[in-house]
Amino acid sequence: MAFRCQRDSYAREFTTTVVSCRPAELHTEGSNGKKEVLSGFQVVLEDTLLFPEGGGQPDDRGTINDISVLRVTRRGTQADHFTQTPLTPGTEVQVRVDWERRFDHMQQHSGQHLITAVADDLFGLKTTSWELGRLRSVIELDSPSVTAEQVAAIERSVNEKIRDRLPVNVRELSLDDPEVEQVRGRGLPDDHAGPIRVVTIQNIDSNMCCGTHVSNLSDLQVIKILGTEKGKKNKTNLIFLAGNRVLKWMERSHGIEKALTALLKCGAEDHVEAVKKLQNSSKLLQKNNLNLLRDLAVHIAHSLRSSPDWGGVITLHRKGSGEASRRNWASCNFPAPFADGDSEFMNIIANEIGSEETLLFLSVGDEKGAGLFLLAGPAEAVETLGPRVAEVLEGKGAGKKGRFQGKATKMSRRAEVQALLQDYVSTQSAEE
Repeated sequence: MAFRCQRDSYAREFTTTVVSCRPAELHTEGSNGKKEVLSGFQVVLEDTLLFPEGGGQPDDRGTINDISVLRVTRRGTQADHFTQTPLTPGTEVQVRVDWERRFDHMQQHSGQHLITAVADDLFGLKTTSWELGRLRSVIELDSPSVTAEQVAAIERSVNEKIRDRLPVNVRELSLDDPEVEQVRGRGLPDDHAGPIRVVTIQNIDSNMCCGTHVSNLSDLQVIKILGTEKGKKNKTNLIFLAGNRVLKWMERSHGIEKALTALLKCGAEDHVEAVKKLQNSSKLLQKNNLNLLRDLAVHIAHSLRSSPDWGGVITLHRKGSGEASRRNWASCNFPAPFADGDSEFMNIIANEIGSEETLLFLSVGDEKGAGLFLLAGPAEAVETLGPRVAEVLEGKGAGKKGRFQGKATKMSRRAEVQALLQDYVSTQSAEE
């Protein structure tokens, strides 16, 4: 059975009747990225305007009597609509589709059919699967590589066919129809029943498909192939946008270009060179900073050897660059200030001091947040105390030969570590 959404992809609302409504749960992902379980109802209608996910196409969104439909799935010849409000069987209801989402899916899906047909016709590149993503769509081609020249040729050809305003027709064939053998397809679902739905682009392609499509290629407006990526074994992923997504992509790209022009004080054609210069300058500053940090570590080490606490417990904390700061720098491919120097800073001090007679506790990072730590001293004492220090700081670490270092999440508990170390030293002195 073909649903109303498949018989008329352009219909935006219609009236039907509720067949059944049963309690159900929906497993979904919340706005914070965590999985959630929603309680609600699975509603079955006599017919539906909302497409259930299938054929690589996500499901529609919409409303039934102004009640939001959060998911639509196919179950045999029926479609289950998940709502959080029950609907009474036998009630006549008004169904409306989220048209922006629907038309976007129509453009991407018909665009995929067109690219698949042209790639096969021009270069024998077979489509093995595809994904209609939230921001971009991906076609998996059965080839280990696709050249830039092939991509350009495919893009030129599909856009020529869009300008030719070729019609797209949908029809149904019985399973025993000889024409089925001539239709492109990747098999039918195990629970498929009834006739086969065929989507035909005039003089270009005929393909078995359950999805929603445009009725004329002119509705695709334009297709932009963004490039290719290495796919699974001996496959290539071709990334594309169709229709309104191309316009949104251009708007977003233009906004980024304007922002970079203002920040870099140069035209768009010079952005890449300007960023390269900034990266080189940052790397030079990083190198100079590390050299200064090493000199500082040596100076501190010599000062600590003169400390009145020498022979007991010596602690030192340096405020580091901070994990959040490092992530921000790293996301832009710039080296973070002292990002590589925090651990080296502590190790230089430990090496210069040679603390066989002293327990040396060094830490770098936020005063009360996360950071790095190092415990150095007599091998037996460090082996005993290292894991306990990591536990107090709610972190993890490892060590050998009189040195234990790791990452901590609670630098605010450094005073507890100092007390732990001093208790140990006092106990050892008393036993001697």
